[in-house]
Amino acid sequence: MALNETDSIHEREAANSLENDKSVPPAKPRSRPGVIAAAVYEHGQRILDIEIKDAHKWKGRDKAVVWIGLHEPDEALLREVQAEFGLHELAIEDAGHAHQRPKLEIYGDAIFVVARTAHMSDEEIVFGETHLFVGRGYVVSVRHGPSTSYNTVRQRCEASPAALAHGENYILYSILDFIVDNYMPVVEGIHAEVEELEERLLRERLDKKDIERLYFLRRSLLRLRNAVVPLVDVCRRHEHLDLPGMDATLHALFRDVTDHVRRVQEDIDTLREVLAFTFEASLMIGQSEQTEISRKLASWAAILAVPTAIAGIYGMNFDDMPELKFKYGYFVVLALIFVVCSMLYRMFRRAKWL
Repeated sequence: MALNETDSIHEREAANSLENDKSVPPAKPRSRPGVIAAAVYEHGQRILDIEIKDAHKWKGRDKAVVWIGLHEPDEALLREVQAEFGLHELAIEDAGHAHQRPKLEIYGDAIFVVARTAHMSDEEIVFGETHLFVGRGYVVSVRHGPSTSYNTVRQRCEASPAALAHGENYILYSILDFIVDNYMPVVEGIHAEVEELEERLLRERLDKKDIERLYFLRRSLLRLRNAVVPLVDVCRRHEHLDLPGMDATLHALFRDVTDHVRRVQEDIDTLREVLAFTFEASLMIGQSEQTEISRKLASWAAILAVPTAIAGIYGMNFDDMPELKFKYGYFVVLALIFVVCSMLYRMFRRAKWL
C-alpha cells in the first residue's frame, strides 16, 4: 500500500531533521508482548523502528524492507500482522500453532517457510520452531518454543548494509543460515559423547545406564534428522526455482546453505550408524561373556559329575559289591576320580573353556 502525499512529506521532513541533527535519536515504539523488533531498512540501513500498525505504510517501497520479529504471538497480534501485509489465512493458521513440519509454501507473490531450530540444554536436544513470511518489502519471523533469538542475525545484517540492500531474500537467507549453523554444535556435542561411549565400551562393559543413554541419543538424532531433512528441500527450492521476488544473485548463498544442511544430515546418519554399531557391539560382548560363563559352568559340572557318579554308585548300599572287601579299594577309587577329573580339566583348558 503506497503512502499518501501528506504522509510522505511528513516522513521526509522527519528524516531530514534526523540527518541534520544526529544527536537526537529517533523515538522508539513502546514495547509490546510478543514483538521482539520491528524496523524499516532502506538501502541496507536501519532508518526507523515502527509500530505494527504502521507497517503497511512501508510495504512495497522501493529499496525498503520491513523486518518484524515475533516470539509466540497471540491470535490478535497475528491477525494484525496479517492485515498489514495481506498474509494468507492458511499460513496464519500454521504460524499460530507450533509442531509444523519444515516446509515451503507459495501464496501468490509471497512465500511461507517453516523451519525447526535445535540447541543443547542439559545434555538434551531442545527443539523450537520458526515461521517466516516473506514478500515484496517485508519479512516477518515468528518463533515458537525455546529457540535462539535472531537478534544476532539482525546485528550481522545491519553490520553489512551492502548485503542487506538485497532486501527480504537476504534476510531469509541469513535466518536459514543461522538456523543451520546452530545444528552443528548439537551434532558436535553428540559426536563427542558417542566417542566417549565407544572408548568406554573398549575398556569395560557398558552398564544399564550407558545402554539407556545410547538409546536416548539415537532417538534424539532421529528427531533432529526429521527436522533437518525437509529443510534440504526448502533450501534447494531457493537455489533452483524462481520463487516470487527471488534475487538471482542470492542463489549461490542458498546453495551454500543447502550444502551445510546436507552435511549435517550426513553427520546425523553417521552418528546413528555408530550408535547402532555400539549398541550391537555391547550386546555381542554381553552375549560373549554369558557364553564364556556358560562354558565354565558346563566344564566344572562335567568334572564334578565324575565323583558324584562314583559316590552315587557306592552309596547304593548293596551287599554283593566285591570291591567293598578290597583292602585298597578306597584309595583306588580316589585315584580314579583324581585321574579322570584331571583329564577332563586338561581337556577343557585346551579347549579354552576354563
